[in-house]
Amino acid sequence: MSTTASSANLKNYILVTIAYWGFTITDGALRMLVLLYFNNIGYTPIQIASLFLFYEIFGVVTNFFGGWIGSQFGLKLTLYLGIGLQVFSMVMLSGLNDNWPQWFAVLFVMVAQAFSGIAKDLTKMSSKSAIRLVVPQDAQSALFKWVAILTGSKNALKGFGFFLGAALLTWFGFINTLWIMSAGLFLLMFTGVMLPGGMGKIKTKVKFSQLFSKSSEINILSAARFFLFGSRDVWFVVGLPVFLRSQLGWSFWQVGGFLAVWVIGYGIIQSSAPTLLKRFGSGKPPQAKTIQFWTFTLTAVPAVIAIALQSGLEPNRVIITGLLLFGLVFAFNSAVHSYLVLAFTDDDKVALNVGFYYMANSGGRLAGTVLSGIVYQQFGLIGCLWVSMAFVLAAGLVSIKLPDPQPTKEIAWKSEGGD
Repeated sequence: MSTTASSANLKNYILVTIAYWGFTITDGALRMLVLLYFNNIGYTPIQIASLFLFYEIFGVVTNFFGGWIGSQFGLKLTLYLGIGLQVFSMVMLSGLNDNWPQWFAVLFVMVAQAFSGIAKDLTKMSSKSAIRLVVPQDAQSALFKWVAILTGSKNALKGFGFFLGAALLTWFGFINTLWIMSAGLFLLMFTGVMLPGGMGKIKTKVKFSQLFSKSSEINILSAARFFLFGSRDVWFVVGLPVFLRSQLGWSFWQVGGFLAVWVIGYGIIQSSAPTLLKRFGSGKPPQAKTIQFWTFTLTAVPAVIAIALQSGLEPNRVIITGLLLFGLVFAFNSAVHSYLVLAFTDDDKVALNVGFYYMANSGGRLAGTVLSGIVYQQFGLIGCLWVSMAFVLAAGLVSIKLPDPQPTKEIAWKSEGGD
């Protein structure tokens, strides 16, 4: 590949990453902002979970159709359309009136969060699909590293967004924070003029039936992804922050700061996964057994946390230690998943397959979000943890049927330092 082409790929990678980073900060901040604000004014866990219901439902729909839109009109359109919808969502949410009846306020926030959910999954699908296209065909060995850097840095910045949302809520209040974030994200949209318009666009028309993946590998990964991310959100989205705030008496700063540190650490581990797996593993790229090992290992973590809490151990220490362990193992799972979905797909189907895969991701988040509010209100955080364990176990059982990637990619990966 020529130096000019390599420079163009690097420039496109940087532009996509910057756009994804900027969006991610506001997305994390917005989630923490909504959660803490409505918990503070007296909403129940189920009511708080309902605020995010449309966010996750429309994320599922967006990933299903977003891949088709990206393949027909290009990933640049879907990337910056996602950012624009996030700006619209925050501006809309700033119109919330404290004097409205509660049912109307909840519905209003749900609709605003629906736009945010569409925005998040358009941006994520576009960014991760674009990475598959800027990695040269003769350098697939770099794919795991590039994906891990993008995804890991995104999660670190989402953690920063959690902290930022809590901090801005304390300093400026709910409405002013929304205006500050929407203005910053609007300015970021101007980076789109430097990105080529045809990325990910295919020349042939795609039939509706082709929106459903016909690859058994993608289908298996998608099912495992559903349960994996459901296992995280079933206790992380509503149960954990409400428990920290209402049961342990943590402040906005403490809740937002702790969750921020967790997600940042999770992102760092995820970015480092390729290096760590090469150094301490077999020297080969991730295999089916890699994801099976990390998934079944994760199964034990929520169970141990639940048993420790049931045994009456000091809850602050249990939560902090347990969550750090969960984040460590979960990060390896997520990094390997993100690599495998791209390793199993072809360039001409990347948007379609990634969109289908992240539809399952959004479905898991939807199930986890709904269950987080319902289970926490009925059975507390311990109940959420046992449901989390069941979800991880299901993900592990599904992944048993996963084959290994093609040997040609393994050889290329090894040639770049696998030993």
